[in-house]
Amino acid sequence: MGQSPKQTEFAEMNALEDMIRESSLPKNSLSYQIMNRIGEREMTRASSKRKPSGLKRTILVASAAAVLGGTVIGSGFVSPVMAANLKQIPVIGVLFKGTSEEAVHTAIKQGILSEPNLSVTHDGVTLKIANLLYDGTRLSFVLEREGVDLPSTASPYLGENETIIGNPDSEFIKSRKVAKEDQVKGYIERPRILVDGRDVEFGEGGFGDYPPQDNAYMVELTKDLKLPDQFELTIQANVTQVNETFEFKVPVNVANKSVVVKPNDATKSDGQFSYSVKRLDISPVSTRLVLDSQGPVPASPEQSGDYSASMVYYELVDDQGNVLTPRKFDYFNSKPKTEYHIDQLFSPVNGTPKSITIKPFTLTVNNKDWSVVGHGKNSQGDKTYLKELEMTIPIKP
Repeated sequence: MGQSPKQTEFAEMNALEDMIRESSLPKNSLSYQIMNRIGEREMTRASSKRKPSGLKRTILVASAAAVLGGTVIGSGFVSPVMAANLKQIPVIGVLFKGTSEEAVHTAIKQGILSEPNLSVTHDGVTLKIANLLYDGTRLSFVLEREGVDLPSTASPYLGENETIIGNPDSEFIKSRKVAKEDQVKGYIERPRILVDGRDVEFGEGGFGDYPPQDNAYMVELTKDLKLPDQFELTIQANVTQVNETFEFKVPVNVANKSVVVKPNDATKSDGQFSYSVKRLDISPVSTRLVLDSQGPVPASPEQSGDYSASMVYYELVDDQGNVLTPRKFDYFNSKPKTEYHIDQLFSPVNGTPKSITIKPFTLTVNNKDWSVVGHGKNSQGDKTYLKELEMTIPIKP
């Protein structure tokens, strides 16, 4: 979720500068906070219709509570108990919390999950591809590092070709603009990823330290991946103070990536607000929901005066009543828009369900500071379900 890239991105950049604050996060957590919203996209200027010839990398430097106006809450990885039960399977890290052992084995059998176990050593530093996931909706892999002992794996330094959104003169930025010859040896820089020799295109991605494991770096590309079932994946990674590039070539061959449901006329409306489901992707390791909505957000009596309704969120429930966990949950500190394009990952279902029910809901927010009523450690906030907008989509095996 988030603002459409079709809208004026430079207006967002100017607004974002006002939210930049100095970070006091520990070094080993900076990578994910900074890199969480890195993407590959074409940047356009409002004054020009020309598109740049290449893809430009942009880093949004913001506090953990202000990434494009929203706070991102991750759903976490597989629990320690599950990890212990599945310790013989090396691909736990790239899965959703609660993924079953049966689902993992199915994904391995179908080629969705694999352990390439490839390693390259240059100048005393070894990088190894520990595991790889591709299910048609996301591409993830983990690089393990050996030979150096540093507090984090991802490079804290800013590259020459990175566009910084924020105050370039802040102490935070200055501390990360370090000449290559002065950088500490052993940090992994953002890898280049190619599919059949061409740079991969994607709508959203995460790059950075992989907290559950020391000396590990994780890449996860999601949204707008248009990859074939069979391809050669090339990963080119550089390490600070190491001249040679670490290159890996991995064959990927996936059978039966996912069940894709594109329902006809799957629209619900209350007369003003409506949404249309474009597709549901169901794989052994994830569920993806894609929909478009338009119209003003419905509000309950409690969402009036000093309070209002948030944007509409969507809960997925399988035919057994199990609620699927979203990969992340976004809060937006602003008045809801009247149009949204939702493309969101959820945890997998067990097997192929007979149906998936979509339960739209809103949160109640305080108009003064956009705080969410009921939000806490174990709660996204008080939910107001829009029962008249619920939709059940049958799944054909």
